[in-house]
Amino acid sequence: MNINRREFATRSAVATAGASLAAVGYHVSGAEAGKIKVGQIGTKHAHASGKIGTMRKFSDLYEVIGVVEPDPKRRAQLKDDATYRDVNWMTEEELLNTSGLQAVAVETEVRDLLNVAERCVAAGVHIHLDKPAGESLSHFKRILDDATRQQRVVQMGYMYRYNPAFQLAFRAASEGWFGNVFEVHTVMSKKVGEASRRQLAEYAGGSMFELGCHVIDAVVKVLGRPTNVAAFNRKTFADQDSLLDNCLSVLEYPKATATVRSAVVEHDGGRRRQFVVCGDQGSIDIKPLEPPRATLALDADHGDYAKGTREVTLKPLGGRYDGDFLDLAKIIRGEKEHDFPPAHDLAVQEVVLRASGLPTD
Repeated sequence: MNINRREFATRSAVATAGASLAAVGYHVSGAEAGKIKVGQIGTKHAHASGKIGTMRKFSDLYEVIGVVEPDPKRRAQLKDDATYRDVNWMTEEELLNTSGLQAVAVETEVRDLLNVAERCVAAGVHIHLDKPAGESLSHFKRILDDATRQQRVVQMGYMYRYNPAFQLAFRAASEGWFGNVFEVHTVMSKKVGEASRRQLAEYAGGSMFELGCHVIDAVVKVLGRPTNVAAFNRKTFADQDSLLDNCLSVLEYPKATATVRSAVVEHDGGRRRQFVVCGDQGSIDIKPLEPPRATLALDADHGDYAKGTREVTLKPLGGRYDGDFLDLAKIIRGEKEHDFPPAHDLAVQEVVLRASGLPTD
């Protein structure tokens, strides 16, 4: 999907998001000490078991009230799963009416994410919302607006935000270590089987919508909202299914371009996942993304990093979602502001839809 700059600027929901999103730093009022009462709605998202497992692991921070899964067959499948062992199965109504409930992880199938998220925010709780944020930009904006009005956090589940290599890239870019950034290049691919292809084909955005969104989030963190998005998405097996399984998007900026590639037909694709930021004074090359390895090149000293090119020593990754829920606890307790405010999340979602060849309402 190729749109011109004028159309992108004038029709963008991000451009009309308003001061309620752009100016709010997401400072949380009414923060309380003690364990944070949380629940999870849904178990069918690809990241669902990882999220409930992480919250249960951090039992000094979180008190898991229960899990909602309306599908009895799914609950039966999970009865012997160690991640869900001894959880309190509840209805959504029971969970959202639990006294003192503070946060909910929304881990349904993608088609149900926004409807559930809206009900959670309406109930006055913070949410961890898994990705991508549905297929309706206006619906997502409505949720963000309501959360902002209530001073509640919407934390998106993009899985590289707290990855130590990405944290270094974000810091270096924001502090100007790279000088004028002129290029970001990303690859986010894997290979899936027929069953997964059928599931992914239910969403018109294909691999970019499902996988590429993770690195689009990081591109927007580094470069901000683009002036134009061009999508070049292809079907490798058009005679087999409708899945856009080989996707490329180019994001344009006044002084930079970014390329995002995402395919689900690449053998050993995880090995070649990468995130590269290049400037006239330095660069960072992260490859692979998990566990992360990063090469940093600088033409001057910055902090603890000396001039030159070297592979940097990163702090241990820990659990994939540890950073999300450690940070969420700090935000809910009022110890810090959110590093990814509503305006960022709305910009990311618009780019995800554009890059996936989908309308933005």
